[in-house]
Amino acid sequence: MSLYRVMERQYDFDLTYITERIISVFFPPLLDEQRYRLNLKEVAAMLKSKHQDKFLLFNLSEKRHDITRLNPKVHDFGWPDLHAPPLDKICAMCKAMETWLNSDPQHVVVLHCKGNKGRTGVIIAAYMHYSKISAGADQALSTLAMRKFCEDKVSSSLQPSQNRCLFPPCLPATPHTYIYYFGGLLSGSIKMNSSPLFLHQVLIPTIPTFQADGGYCPFLKIYQSMQLLYTSGIYDLQGSTGRKLCVTIEPALLLKGDIMVKCYHRRVQMAERDTVFRLQFHTCTIHGAQLWFGKGELDEACSDDRFPPDATVEFVFSSGPEKIKGREYQRNDPAVTVDYNTADPVVRWDSYENFNLRHEDSLEGMSV
Repeated sequence: MSLYRVMERQYDFDLTYITERIISVFFPPLLDEQRYRLNLKEVAAMLKSKHQDKFLLFNLSEKRHDITRLNPKVHDFGWPDLHAPPLDKICAMCKAMETWLNSDPQHVVVLHCKGNKGRTGVIIAAYMHYSKISAGADQALSTLAMRKFCEDKVSSSLQPSQNRCLFPPCLPATPHTYIYYFGGLLSGSIKMNSSPLFLHQVLIPTIPTFQADGGYCPFLKIYQSMQLLYTSGIYDLQGSTGRKLCVTIEPALLLKGDIMVKCYHRRVQMAERDTVFRLQFHTCTIHGAQLWFGKGELDEACSDDRFPPDATVEFVFSSGPEKIKGREYQRNDPAVTVDYNTADPVVRWDSYENFNLRHEDSLEGMSV
């Protein structure tokens, strides 16, 4: 029996040398805290026995005190699971990785992630783009190794907003993914737009069969750099025959940087909500007054059979807060009603405000 099989049975983690100097350590999202801490100790012992103090750990998950206790050299770059990281965080990580690896030929980078493997895949794919700029003689082999890791280990875990540009590798990058943005800005194929961007309308698909009884009560939340900017009313589409719901934002909303839009369905009979779709984009890559996302570019919805294949989400922008001259705004049919009950706790609840406070991790018994 191979050593790999023995380790696979004994431990609850996946430790992979992506290249000789870039290591991935992945822990399953549902691993309980006690087993996680025990496995973390094993990982630290393995890394220290082979690399002594020559490894720098990049944490892609929630901030945790116990990781710092095990290895003082930790860079916290975490962001929520199944999401794309902010564009400036991708740049900062790539630069920090390059600086550490270039400062000593024995230095190695360890990417730690507890959760979905997509976060590791995004950073590896981004570093592939980044390292091509300063490519040396060995870069071709490293690029092949990183590409193989992404294809074999993480391609099935990625959400559309994270990255779909490398799978299959012969295809061009898919628009509106963060690796597409990052690679395009590095290569110059995407020009940066620094002008103001005001959002006037969001057009979303109506889905009459979203709930088993036919109910569909969507509302939108818009975030900038993970901070809540806007919450719409709850729309009731019962009796509507339109294919699009028009969410008109008055006054227009000024957007800048990393933007995330989440659409929820407010359950009628209970105090709960379901995610309909989620999408992310960066304003510096937007040129023109309209932006479309097809079904395949919507997180959650891309694999939801309730969404028709041709479903799209459309954004209407301008460079100023005033209504766009000469443009006729789309309207909802009279059957659509809106509830602006901002006191509804299901609507008010913000799932990102305590991102780095989710774990009450323990420092006890963590010395190695």
